[in-house]
Amino acid sequence: MKITVNMNGAERSAEAEPRTLLVDFIRTKLGMTGTHIGCDTSNCGACTVLLDGRPVKSCTVLAVQVEGKNITTVEGLAKGGKLHPIQEGFHAEHGLQCGFCTPGMMLVGAALIEANPHPTEDEIRWGISGNICRCTGYMNIVKAIQHAAAANAAENIAGVA
Repeated sequence: MKITVNMNGAERSAEAEPRTLLVDFIRTKLGMTGTHIGCDTSNCGACTVLLDGRPVKSCTVLAVQVEGKNITTVEGLAKGGKLHPIQEGFHAEHGLQCGFCTPGMMLVGAALIEANPHPTEDEIRWGISGNICRCTGYMNIVKAIQHAAAANAAENIAGVA
């Protein structure tokens, strides 16, 4: 069946069987390979995408369930050649090592600071608790999200002035 979504701001369509997982649809049908397949059991969060602005583990959603919806992958975070504050934060604070969990962590972090512009360390740790990183010990991921929140706050102040 034909599935049409708004992927990273552009309408995209592809054929998929009704049993196709969203993660497979995104990677194989739409060519967005930044969405990683980790565990296929919803434990690791490597496949996290934003579905209508909310983080979801795309290995738990069927592609047919997202017909007509908005999906953001890690490829859709940057706008107009400018990195998203969460991407800048991960770079500045060394929030990644192997990078496998990074797309999911970035999307969860971006959604978190969208919903809560000034999260505490505990709120950040709770927010990313559904995503597993096997390399970093999480400290620099937390710092990266704090960096992004501070950058957003500074940008919002500058935009108002």
